[in-house]
Amino acid sequence: MEFDERRKIKRDPKYMLDNSIIGDSWRMFRIMAEFVDGFDAMSAVDIPAVTIYGSARTAPEHKWYKTAEKIAYGLAESNYAVVTGGGPGIMEAANKGAAEANGISIGLNITLPHEQVPNPHANFPLNFKYFFVRKVMLMKYSSAFICMPGGFGSMDELFESLTLIQTERVKPFPIILVGSSFWTGLVEWIKDTMLANGTISSEDLDLFTIIDDSDEVVEYIKKKVPAQLGV
Repeated sequence: MEFDERRKIKRDPKYMLDNSIIGDSWRMFRIMAEFVDGFDAMSAVDIPAVTIYGSARTAPEHKWYKTAEKIAYGLAESNYAVVTGGGPGIMEAANKGAAEANGISIGLNITLPHEQVPNPHANFPLNFKYFFVRKVMLMKYSSAFICMPGGFGSMDELFESLTLIQTERVKPFPIILVGSSFWTGLVEWIKDTMLANGTISSEDLDLFTIIDDSDEVVEYIKKKVPAQLGV
């Protein structure tokens, strides 16, 4: 790639957190405002919240979509708030399931060039410009994480969660990987490569659990994170 082409890509606002119209000092205030708005809104949720991750590309007829919808419905019915990234695919399925159970269906939407269009099922929507602000909200206000099959974004969120628990930056919380057919290859690689080479410890494998059945996922959450019934 020629230098001029590389420079053109670098200067394209699509590839920047923000364009050059405002400087870093003013951008700092925008970031602070997003944190304040997010903290104020999320702190008003007075029941345990469960975050559901997963691919934005999963179609409504796919079994993963239907599983996420059923899990979210069961959680909302059991008095848990359901939190997603607010977009399509698995996120839409989870917001839809929670809303249909008359629960709190939180969608933390992010502005992206592609894929991310807010789904209509979040009855508690918030919008973010910065990934890292949204990730703080997902982490800080969730009592458990359910990881459905997903892409790079879902992997990023999963491994950040594992890292924060492993390094004792947050208190341990349940992390459930839904779908053994999707996750087993990754878990085997973690065992055969990371653990075998000593880059993680054997107890790190206890930080997550693989579950296939949607009802079992809900029961596992209820066992690990008791809901505040009657709130």
